[in-house]
Amino acid sequence: MAKLPYMEALLGSFVVLLLQSCVVSAGDIVHRDAKGPSRPGCDNSFVLVKVPIWIDGKEEMEFVGVGARFGPTLESRERRANQTTVAFADPLDCCSKPRNKLTGEAILVSRGNCSFVTKANFAQLSGASALIIINNQTELLKMVCDENETDLTIDIPVVMLPQDAGQSLNQSMSTNSHVSIQIYSPKRPSFDVAEVFLWIMAVCTILCASYWSACSTKEAAAELEKLLKDDSDGNFTKEEHHSSAVIDITATSTIVFVVIASCFLVMLYKLMSHVFIEILVVVFCLGGFEGLLTCLVGLLSCFRWFEPAAESCVEVPFLGPISYLTLAVAPFCAAAAILWGVFHTSPFAWIGQDILGIALIITVLQIIRVPNLKVGTLLLSCALLYDIFWVFITKWLFHKSVMIAVARGDGSGEDGIPMLLKIPRMFDPWGGYSIIGFGDIILPGLVVAFSLRHDFLSGKGLQAGYFLWALLAYGFGLFVTYLALNLLYGHGQPALLYIVPFILGTIIMLAKKKGELNHLWNMRTGEGVATGGPCPHVRLEQEEESNKVKS
Repeated sequence: MAKLPYMEALLGSFVVLLLQSCVVSAGDIVHRDAKGPSRPGCDNSFVLVKVPIWIDGKEEMEFVGVGARFGPTLESRERRANQTTVAFADPLDCCSKPRNKLTGEAILVSRGNCSFVTKANFAQLSGASALIIINNQTELLKMVCDENETDLTIDIPVVMLPQDAGQSLNQSMSTNSHVSIQIYSPKRPSFDVAEVFLWIMAVCTILCASYWSACSTKEAAAELEKLLKDDSDGNFTKEEHHSSAVIDITATSTIVFVVIASCFLVMLYKLMSHVFIEILVVVFCLGGFEGLLTCLVGLLSCFRWFEPAAESCVEVPFLGPISYLTLAVAPFCAAAAILWGVFHTSPFAWIGQDILGIALIITVLQIIRVPNLKVGTLLLSCALLYDIFWVFITKWLFHKSVMIAVARGDGSGEDGIPMLLKIPRMFDPWGGYSIIGFGDIILPGLVVAFSLRHDFLSGKGLQAGYFLWALLAYGFGLFVTYLALNLLYGHGQPALLYIVPFILGTIIMLAKKKGELNHLWNMRTGEGVATGGPCPHVRLEQEEESNKVKS
């Protein structure tokens, strides 16, 4: 595995950021909620509304608004929505009966000076077929009824549009163009095929990372066994052979890790802005570059044509010895990361983001490892509590879910932070993305990879070992996450809430059934299971000690 020395510190810091996106989402509503009384005539569900704009008979643009809590149910199919001419209200705020005579037009009014219900009643009284309220902000506000309002018999649709939509409509109508609109609210499908592809991406990423980690560990164990056999003087120690590129998590570092991640999350929430998102984009590009470089060099090294270049090194100032293969691949990886950073707001940037993200996840799972089940259980349990607190409990402390707000990039003007795998929703009329946070793959992946390393070193097959069942548990837990996501109408879900119980429950029950729970719980790096015996280098040392005792 080729690593640039200075990048290890970067990746270690970057892992802290990965916990900031432990949430699965299908594209949440972007405007603020507003609480208000609910009673007959004012009990509609808040829905997003599509408003296509037609200028001189040609559809030019489309805006998204929000329907009011009062008024009729909106049409859900575009072909059934009537095309209606738009007219200005006079007065513009519609807080009194309009002076212009209306014959079924959709009336355009400004927000303010009176309640939403008052505007709707005057618009209906004047003969308007719909009421379009232009907000004085770029965001949308859910329109509710005041407690003292009683005249709630409103039969025309009431929709709020953002400020920029009002400016566009005003400009078009001022040129004497014929402007008309449609109003409809298509239903979001309960399931989208994008979620299937995300599930496959997540499971396959853990599968590849686990096998790479297990093969590296097995090769290192075999090499250590050979070195111990060849060490006739007995001066060689295992510590001298330990790779500095691998970090074993401890119980203390697990708790510290979650605390630091929480501090980072609060910082992201408080400082979220366009500039801050751009900083995260730069950090993601650096991490994606190192991840892609590591994966490509590791993959190419498996082919004999590239072995000489992978094994030959050159001394590079400030970086140390770097293989020729790394130097050859690095420019292409840097170009890929830079191109994504420059065009990360384009419609197809999600492809590059997913490629860089998967490579980064696989690389992190090579660097950071869980030494035993005790640390793995503590890590996932702390991460589970972290997820529950920052997704659910913070709704009462900050009046919104901090984790979901950070994942969406609220207040930044961007689609969200880049520490996500995402795929466009293919059959959703509202568009958007299905997303999964890096943390929902990396954290469970650490435990799944541990199970495969254990199986490899102890000589267990797929059915007799733990890896197959741990991977299936992860896949089933992620499936349940998406099921809950769809049942809760697309509201973001903390995936670890469903994944952690399945993974830990499966491994612990299986280990208890095999009588190996105590060994898995307390084992040190490199040990096998009780039934399979210790790993080769451990067994060799035990044999040498036994021979010394006999002699």
